[in-house]
Amino acid sequence: MAVYNVSQYLDEFMRSIEGQKFPLEQLQVIVVNDGSTDDSLAVLEAWQRRRPELVTVVSKQNGGLPTARNAGLPHVRGEWVTFTDPDDILDQHFFAEVDAFLRKRPAATMVATNRAVFNEDSGMELEHPLRRHFVAGANRLRDLNIDTGHFHGHAASTFFRTEEIERWNLRFEERLRTTFEDGHFCCTYLLHAPQPRVAYLPNAIYHYRRRGDGTSQLDRSWADPGRFTDVLEHGYLALLREGADRFGRAPTWLQGMVIYELSWYLKMNESMYAPTAAYGETLVRFHELMEQICELLDDVGIETYRATHISATRREMLQRGYRSEPWHTPYAVVDKVDQVRKLMRVCYRFTGDLPEERFAVYSKFVKPVHQKVRDVQFFDRTLLHERIVWLPLGTVRVLLDGQELEIGTSDPKPTVRRLTTGVITKDLALDAEVLPIKTKRRLSVGDRVLLRLARTRAVRSLFKDAWVLIDRVFNADDSAEHLFRYLCANRPEVNPWFVIERGTPDYKRLRRDGYRRVVPHGSLAWKLLMLNCSELISSHIDDVVVRPKVIRELADPRWRITFLQHGVIKDDLSTWLNRKNIDVFVTSTRAELHSIVDDHTTYRYTTKEVKLTGLPRFDRVLEEGRRFPPDKRDLILVAPTWRQWLSSSEPVMTGRHTVTEDFRTSQFAQEWSAVVNSPELADLAERTGLRMALLLHPNFQGTATLDTPPHVRKLSFEGQNVQEIFARARVLVTDYSSMFFNAAYIERPIVYFQFDRDRVNAGWHLGRHGYFDYERHGYGPVTFTADEAVAAISKTVESGPEPDPIYLERIRESFPKRDGRCCERVADAIAGPTTRDPAAVRPPLSGPWVHLARASVRRVVNLARRPAS
Repeated sequence: MAVYNVSQYLDEFMRSIEGQKFPLEQLQVIVVNDGSTDDSLAVLEAWQRRRPELVTVVSKQNGGLPTARNAGLPHVRGEWVTFTDPDDILDQHFFAEVDAFLRKRPAATMVATNRAVFNEDSGMELEHPLRRHFVAGANRLRDLNIDTGHFHGHAASTFFRTEEIERWNLRFEERLRTTFEDGHFCCTYLLHAPQPRVAYLPNAIYHYRRRGDGTSQLDRSWADPGRFTDVLEHGYLALLREGADRFGRAPTWLQGMVIYELSWYLKMNESMYAPTAAYGETLVRFHELMEQICELLDDVGIETYRATHISATRREMLQRGYRSEPWHTPYAVVDKVDQVRKLMRVCYRFTGDLPEERFAVYSKFVKPVHQKVRDVQFFDRTLLHERIVWLPLGTVRVLLDGQELEIGTSDPKPTVRRLTTGVITKDLALDAEVLPIKTKRRLSVGDRVLLRLARTRAVRSLFKDAWVLIDRVFNADDSAEHLFRYLCANRPEVNPWFVIERGTPDYKRLRRDGYRRVVPHGSLAWKLLMLNCSELISSHIDDVVVRPKVIRELADPRWRITFLQHGVIKDDLSTWLNRKNIDVFVTSTRAELHSIVDDHTTYRYTTKEVKLTGLPRFDRVLEEGRRFPPDKRDLILVAPTWRQWLSSSEPVMTGRHTVTEDFRTSQFAQEWSAVVNSPELADLAERTGLRMALLLHPNFQGTATLDTPPHVRKLSFEGQNVQEIFARARVLVTDYSSMFFNAAYIERPIVYFQFDRDRVNAGWHLGRHGYFDYERHGYGPVTFTADEAVAAISKTVESGPEPDPIYLERIRESFPKRDGRCCERVADAIAGPTTRDPAAVRPPLSGPWVHLARASVRRVVNLARRPAS
């Protein structure tokens, strides 16, 4: 057992050893202290003094986990050896289960025990990705040459024959300091074995701790260059080569082990929050090694991998992404249909140049209505291309280079040559007028009554073709609210409803303003509305907003989604947004539009979904901007955005683990405090008659703040007219917040302060670096130290209320439409090609049907309150 600075876990581990239902005289515990700097060594030596017949302590200088385990191996006296981690816990029957099996089945080469993962903070049991290797209640001895879908690579929960380790002189690979030292040792051991017979024991429970403080070796590994170089070269590649040398090809079980490991890289590549060491020379070497690894992974190994779910696209990245010859999928997929516009989306993937393609609908060749080529990237390298076309809805045929493709509605197993409209409708459930009841869980009596009520004529007449608008569950005053106000005042043919939590300040404000079409989130009326609406329109795209679980448990969502956006996209958010089923995607600048819809971008969206309309809230921003001429702009507005890694914000993930940083001692707090507390800015404000103001991101509100002098006014997003705050700005000082687009929209000067740009660009915040370059595209000077920021603020204020001409030109080029008609354009984009009827009248909020609907709702409430009897 290798020990390094884990003294807080040792007592619990020692109790799990001494509490075993197994004769301790048959057990030897060798503890290797790997240069711990806490009191781990003292705890271990005390344990040795108390139990000298059980415990042997070895101490060495710090060299990493592999070196510590290797230092312990010469002390082993037992027939079998395992390498338990000291922060984990062993079930009391752990050794007894292993011993009982080996006495019955002595032919086992290796024994794998069952990892039960638990979260240290919550205590919640988590499912291990490889849990399917263990059949509940049944021990299995598997020959991996026969059961090729099985493997095991966790030395801490595995037993090895000591005799075989010494015969083959096996040791842990000391160049694997970040991760995979276990997997390499296990696989090397099995490659040497005459027969790789592995016992899988589900009842031998190894309690694997998922640490909450982010200090484990696995937590930190993604930020280590060795994860992208040494692990691939001395781990995966070395094993595949050894397997190929011994058997002519790497055994299928070994390929499965490597594919499982690579799946974590594929997942990290698609993570929104992905701080890694994969850049520069490290990234170049990573792709060189990946190319060599993929040469040793054959089609059989990749296509038969079933240990965990890997999408067809990820398999193709491994199979085809690093090869030079052109290729395309032998099938195309119809994965989405627009019933209003009678269009369907057809996709296939390819490498090399775009194939010669022809599309036929009802036996007539047609051209795509919308189209693009999307790049499928893996750590900044394009491995595949995805062809996306929108065609007229109908029976479709696809021919590539003269070869007709199979067509299906899912990846990766198409079933028919020609896909008819009937098949599309059936597979995608497009013909139902109301939502089909789901069968994933048994519906309660109340749920069934609710669904019947949602289908009644009274409720459906009230919520017919409803447009549901929502900003956040607890907040409004963003684009959804501004569009809602516009619809109520100007579009009588639309049936708009606004959703927000009951009792919140914005809920009360909207009700005070006379809006009766405000529905409390989570209420019965909200459920009926969601079960009948045709459009869901929001400035946020989180599932809690656009795919609420309580509704999905009742029925499959059938509404179209309009993403109004909270701001203007400047970073690459494709890995997040591609997973969303967006029907109308609002953009505001030309560059933003092209970064999404152009060929060889990473987004799946085309000109079909993405529209250049401007954010609805920009109409209000423009209105407020006109209210404040230069002589009324009285704020030096400091408005930094949040950081994913700060502990005052929501917890964030590096792959699978949470990482936070204390706000009070952070570089963020120190740098921004230096700006807001600057004596030069205090003097500037006094000389010019301006007021310093601090506006922290909502994620900081109430949880963290900066210490400020009395002359700095602290502002909040809650209870204030935020558009007015930007309109009053003589200069906006920010970092990466898309709020600067608000200021640019009304031509307010901007200064950027980006002291931590390298960390942000490396993926430590939201998204990855996108098309927007602050020096080439920004609307003000970019600074990197507090002194530079203060100097730029002073120069900007003293230069006058207008941006410098070079930045003013960029602003006017970015925003082609600043006419106060953003809401109108968004409404037209949602409504589509339908003709507006000025005489149309939306369903009233009074009358017999409304009274009947309300009476029905009251009846459902009364039924729900009655006892089950």
